[in-house]
Amino acid sequence: MLALLFGGYFWWTSKEQTAARKQLAIEQAKKDSISAVQAKQNSVATQQDSLHTDTLNKIKESGQFQKAVFGPERFLTVNNGVMSITFTSKGGQPKKVELTKFNGLDSTPVKLASTDDDKIDYGINTSNGATSISTLNFIDTLIKNPDGSQTVICSLFSDSNQTIKHIFTIRPNDYMIDFTVQIEGANKLLEDGLNLIWRYKAIQQESDLSFEKQNTQVGYIMDGDFDYHTIGRRSSKEFDKPVKWIGIRQRFFNTFLVIKNNLSTGRMEWIIPADTAKTVVQSTAYLKVQVPKASSASIPFSILYGPADFKMLKQHELSFEKLINLGQGAYAFVRPVNRFIVIPVFDFIKSLTVSMGLAIALLTIFIRTITSPLMYPGYKTSAQMRALKPDLAKLKVKFPEQQQYAMEQMKFTREAGVNQFAGCLPALVQIPIFFSLYSFFNSNVSFRGQSFLWAKDLSAFDDVIKFGVNIPLLGNHLSLFTITAVITSFFISLYSMSTTMSPDQSNPVMKYMPYIFPFFLLFIFNRLPSALTWYYTVSNIITLILQFVIQNYIIDHDKILAKIEENRKKPKTQSKWQERMQQMQEQQKKMKELQQKNRR
Repeated sequence: MLALLFGGYFWWTSKEQTAARKQLAIEQAKKDSISAVQAKQNSVATQQDSLHTDTLNKIKESGQFQKAVFGPERFLTVNNGVMSITFTSKGGQPKKVELTKFNGLDSTPVKLASTDDDKIDYGINTSNGATSISTLNFIDTLIKNPDGSQTVICSLFSDSNQTIKHIFTIRPNDYMIDFTVQIEGANKLLEDGLNLIWRYKAIQQESDLSFEKQNTQVGYIMDGDFDYHTIGRRSSKEFDKPVKWIGIRQRFFNTFLVIKNNLSTGRMEWIIPADTAKTVVQSTAYLKVQVPKASSASIPFSILYGPADFKMLKQHELSFEKLINLGQGAYAFVRPVNRFIVIPVFDFIKSLTVSMGLAIALLTIFIRTITSPLMYPGYKTSAQMRALKPDLAKLKVKFPEQQQYAMEQMKFTREAGVNQFAGCLPALVQIPIFFSLYSFFNSNVSFRGQSFLWAKDLSAFDDVIKFGVNIPLLGNHLSLFTITAVITSFFISLYSMSTTMSPDQSNPVMKYMPYIFPFFLLFIFNRLPSALTWYYTVSNIITLILQFVIQNYIIDHDKILAKIEENRKKPKTQSKWQERMQQMQEQQKKMKELQQKNRR
């Protein structure tokens, strides 16, 4: 009975406590809800107060331009065939630029200067202080001219007969926009020249953001000289001499600001946001432009939004094309090769075919055809060494010590009239061609978005094989064109080793290096554009064919043997260099013999 009574008591007490806790929880939830609403109301009130204060400050600072503070933002869009430009009344400037002939990652037209951070701004004096032009609403007017161009006039009027006009001229099929600032009452509105602020945010346009950042540069012409900086190597540039233009080149797209009047001082600075921001670089330029001390002022600029197309940029005759990486820095010596050989030939080939992959193959055939005579001495030397292979094998047995064998081999080949270094110089001549093509395939916008075989975009790597995880040195994919380049390189090594002297079998590095080296390309080429790895594959196939044809059908091995025998019978003279080499080798031999004696 006691147990039942205690049990009933505890059950009833627990039930009462649970009900009480629920009631307390409900009351606390109500209090929290009321507090949250009050906090939100306070926050909204604070924001409204802050906004109201800001608005009052803007109205006060705008002085005689107070009417321009009010009103909704209005937009005006102009299309000239290659780009669509949306102008905003807020600041009287471009709000969004779309390149209609190029698609972005989302399959819509590429957008430049299209974020809230993109802005052209400058300060003006007012009757109540100073204000920024970007805070004021302009009145937009569109005029269509008889020559097909269009003029957008963004006007700002004050209560004291002062006017500011931003005049933009857009020509058909032209990426350049003329931009003129006209000011009536400049002597009162401008303190000391025009202090222009140009903010530009380059958003990601390519699939490989890190590679795009590596190929993004800030360029300018200062005091008549062109210079550039890769964005990752520094973060600012001071301008203390006249500047013609400043610009930012992403891998395939550019934005240039041309300053037609003298720039007295200036500075440009930039940051590289984290990859999660999907932004390549964010820059701000502070430019002080000289303006005559007069009531009326006209300050001309130009802005170019467009692709990194060499021919198009060169037509403007402002040296914009120098910012395209056809060979820069230590590799500037290959730029003429691209300008005067590769680009003209490729443009001609491209006009004959609709397939960009086929155009690359034809370019490869052209380059290998004109360079094949340079390679013939190397192939001939290879055939001569192949003819001497049995004799050199006997020489190796007779002189097993490597240094002594090297001396005897040089002597033996010299007596046979074979120059082992005959193919070195022609091979060196091909180095500028290789580096020029590397720059060409990395910077040519023609490859962007062009598919070939399994590659969806020849300007990027083909990621047919995806790992799902990031592998060090390799990445998260394996390019199929890289595999074909590696395999064909391996076949070249195999064929070359079968037609020449075998490497030193006692040295494992020399023994296996010809077979291992092609696989190093796997890690070097995997992130490179498909256009480049496809070119390398075709070039390797042509090399194999040339080696086979030259070795089997052009070079007469019997004639080579006869010539070698004839050379052996001739009296031999040594050049000064050969004498020095032989003396050095003999000294090394004596020193080694002396060391071996001392050890004994």
